Amino acid sequence: MMMTLRVALALAAGLLLPLGFAPYGQAWAPVLGLAVIFALIAPAQRPWQVLLPGYLFGLGFAGLGVYWIYHSIANYGGGPLAGAIATGVLVALFALIPMLALLLGWRAMRRHSTCMVLMGLPAAWVLVEWVRSWLFTGATWLSIGYTQIDTPLAALAPVFGVYGPGLAVALVAGALAWWFLRPLSLRLLAPVLMLGVFTLAGFVLDRTWSVPSGEPLSVSIIQGNVAQSRKWDPDESADILSEYLSESRAVLGQSLIVWPETAVPAVYQQVEDWLETLAADAQGAGSTLILGTPAADPAGEGLFNAVAVPGEDTQFYYKRHLVPFGEYVPFRAIAGGILDFVGTPLGDFSAGRSAEPLRAAGHAVGVSICYEVTFGTEVLDALPGAEILLNVSNDAWFGQTAAPWQHLQIARMRAVETARPMIRATNTGVSVLIDAQGEVSDQGPLFEAAVIEGEVVPRQGMTPYMRWRDWPMAGGSAALLLIGTLLRRRGVRLFRDV
Repeated sequence: MMMTLRVALALAAGLLLPLGFAPYGQAWAPVLGLAVIFALIAPAQRPWQVLLPGYLFGLGFAGLGVYWIYHSIANYGGGPLAGAIATGVLVALFALIPMLALLLGWRAMRRHSTCMVLMGLPAAWVLVEWVRSWLFTGATWLSIGYTQIDTPLAALAPVFGVYGPGLAVALVAGALAWWFLRPLSLRLLAPVLMLGVFTLAGFVLDRTWSVPSGEPLSVSIIQGNVAQSRKWDPDESADILSEYLSESRAVLGQSLIVWPETAVPAVYQQVEDWLETLAADAQGAGSTLILGTPAADPAGEGLFNAVAVPGEDTQFYYKRHLVPFGEYVPFRAIAGGILDFVGTPLGDFSAGRSAEPLRAAGHAVGVSICYEVTFGTEVLDALPGAEILLNVSNDAWFGQTAAPWQHLQIARMRAVETARPMIRATNTGVSVLIDAQGEVSDQGPLFEAAVIEGEVVPRQGMTPYMRWRDWPMAGGSAALLLIGTLLRRRGVRLFRDV
């Protein structure tokens, strides 16, 4: 009976965590979910007593958190059976990550349950989140710091990045777990006080980290809402391009006219004359055109997922962090034709190397394409030079799921970390303008053709996170674990155990 209850609680705790992310926005849910799982494993005496509830917790977290993978694969990558199998495998693998974080925190401070919940488990959680941000090409989706984008804890992000709010959540959860283990004591004061400390820190750090570097720029985002079934159909390419050209001519005079990721339904060089004619007309009207397009490298080094600023001296940004099995297929040479149903219809993209900002409307624009915006340190590569951030994306793959909203939430965190406004242009939504505090100022609909208009204010300045990147959070978390391990081995007890 007790084991059945533990299993149910572990799974329920995992299901709570995704409720903190968009579109649900329940910032308290990850705190409670982590507190429950921390309290469940703190008294464990054997590794299996951590592994089983930890894995079930991970299944709940991943299952509700990234269920939308099924939609992408079932509709665009092999059908429902392939979608079900791939989603099941990915969720099963993702569930190992929180399980390993819990095992690491338990093992570092086992038999010292108080130190474990107050220090070891929170530190291990954040350290493992950081490791997964770069291991095996990296994945930062569902980092718990994103859940605090609309709370005072978001003010920690310009100082420590997304792992600052994340560690605050984990530490408050640890204090709450401490009270769970002896609820009739006065220990309820611990989570209350800790939450109060971090909230106060948020208010103290809630300051302006950048200053305007120019007048507001008017922006028009052309959200084409081109269905994936049309996007790469050769018979549709002329019509798609005409739609974008027509919508762009209707807003000539705006400072920036932005098209989403691969809005151009052909390689740039194939339609270069059309695009440069439009760019010349835009320049004559005081506008700069920025567009997402596949592009062939002039040096013959491959095909790139690119953002271009067409003109007499066309500028390109080439996407640097490609999505495995989406933009290129690892081991294609080994697998032969088995994997031909995945990847881009144009063939595998090559990875770019430079993060140099593009010049548009007289300002430096730091570019990320789709998935790249989920990597905070990669966005920093264009800073502090960039005065505006631009993310172009095609979230049509996700359908009417939580994923487009999660992606937007991540983009908002990048604006907060860098104290820069962001233009986010997507094919099917959600296209938005985000200010330097991470607030959405103008937003378009989902799965509708639209032109989103508004203003962004270019900004300059350095946030502490630009200088320090993730090292304080990664190093601090590792140090907490190391100190706890050394104290345990020496038999030192900082606190009385529950």
